[in-house]
Amino acid sequence: MEPILTERLTLREFTLADAADILALLTTPDFIRNIGDRGVKDLETAHAYLRDGPLQSYRQHGYGLWRIGLAGDDRFIGTCGLILRDTLPAVDIGYALLPAYYGQGYAIEAARACLAKRLEFGLGQVVAIVAEDNLPSQRLLEKLGMKFTGRVPFGEPAVDVRLYNLLSD
Repeated sequence: MEPILTERLTLREFTLADAADILALLTTPDFIRNIGDRGVKDLETAHAYLRDGPLQSYRQHGYGLWRIGLAGDDRFIGTCGLILRDTLPAVDIGYALLPAYYGQGYAIEAARACLAKRLEFGLGQVVAIVAEDNLPSQRLLEKLGMKFTGRVPFGEPAVDVRLYNLLSD
C-alpha cells in the first residue's frame, strides 16, 4: 500500500524494522491502561506482535494498523488504522500515540485519513471501542462523527467498553 499523506503526517505499513518503535508505544502506561497489555516486553515480543498483528492483517485484508510518522522527518509518533476483530460487528478504528504527541491534533488527523482510506477497501460501517474512563478518546470519536451505541464486553478477561459507530458515507 502506498503511504497515506496528510498535512502533517505520513501513515505507512509497519515493517519488522519498526519493532523498537512499537515496543516504546505498547509499553507506555497509558497504552496499557487504556488499550491493554499486549505482552510486548522486548524486541523479540515486539517482532512477534508486528508479525502476528499488523503484518498478518495486511496480508489477509489489505489494511491494518499503520505507523504514524511526522511529515518531513518521519519521526515515529504512534499508530492508527483499521482492525477486523471477530468480536465486533464491523471493522474497528484504533489509534495510539506516544505521550509527547498528545493534545496536538495528530490522532484526529490520522483517524480522519484512515476513515477516508476505508472506502478504498469497500468498508462502510466502522466501529470503535474505548474504555469508560478514556474521555479524550470519547471526545475524539464524537468529533469524527461517531455515535455512542452502547457497551460491549471486550478483552481477556472481558470488561465492558463503550462502542461507537460510524455508518457508511
